Amino acid sequence: MNQITVRQATLADRDILAPLFDSYRQFYGRSSDLGAAREFLSARFNHGESVLFLAFDAETPVGFAQLYPSFSSVSLARTFILNDLFVSPDGRRKGVGTQLLTAAIEYARSLKAIRLSLATEITNETAQALYQSTGWKRDEQFYAYHFTL
Repeated sequence: MNQITVRQATLADRDILAPLFDSYRQFYGRSSDLGAAREFLSARFNHGESVLFLAFDAETPVGFAQLYPSFSSVSLARTFILNDLFVSPDGRRKGVGTQLLTAAIEYARSLKAIRLSLATEITNETAQALYQSTGWKRDEQFYAYHFTL
């Protein structure tokens, strides 16, 4: 029986999160850089720029989700961007992703946010299936544009 638990992470969890975060970056084709991952996470915690949730299977860390706060000017309300969601291979097919999404949704609701937004690669059908199965809707009203600096 799986003992999946999810809790909000703190700066004290940086060394637990860093290997997962590094693996997440490698999933998207980046080179491993555990030191840079650790420093990036430290900066987010130290500046209050993100909220992270950490998932465990018993005592083993198996996933994380990272939210960035934002706002809707039109709605005059708080929103969050679910920027990162990762489940390690050992944590997959155990409901970890669903539990991380639930934690993110509950957190956003507790702060009276009106929306969570995310983006995923067009080819990441596994993630798309997870999001759709948990009630997320694909945006068919807006296109996303990026300007690389």
